[in-house]
Amino acid sequence: MDLEVGGIITGKVTGITKFGAFITVAPGKSGLVHISEIAGTYVNDVRDHLTEGQEVTVKIIGTDQSGRMNLSIKAVTAEPRGPQRRSPQQRPAEDTAEPSFEDKLKRFMQDSDSKISGLRQHPDKRGARRRGR
Repeated sequence: MDLEVGGIITGKVTGITKFGAFITVAPGKSGLVHISEIAGTYVNDVRDHLTEGQEVTVKIIGTDQSGRMNLSIKAVTAEPRGPQRRSPQQRPAEDTAEPSFEDKLKRFMQDSDSKISGLRQHPDKRGARRRGR
């Protein structure tokens, strides 16, 4: 089983929240599929697309310092885009290594959600700095 970034694996939905779903991919290993990574369209409610106990195929799109995995369902189910015709008014896509603003924002939100959930799990560490002044 490939548990590295870019690996495609099958897992089971173990929990659903308003911001995504937790997927167990191996014994003792789970990750989060953020709501923005569930489908290629706007997702208002995660429960419209997933149910607890459902088997899903996910792609590992990242990990954080704590070893938590960021997963994506839409990266696996998205159909590859072939050459598209464009009208003369459209600008050609720029071939740069720089991610788009939307990609940067999505990454920031995923990292932020991950850090916030870590702080909620260990509330005593958060206040220790303030009391020590």
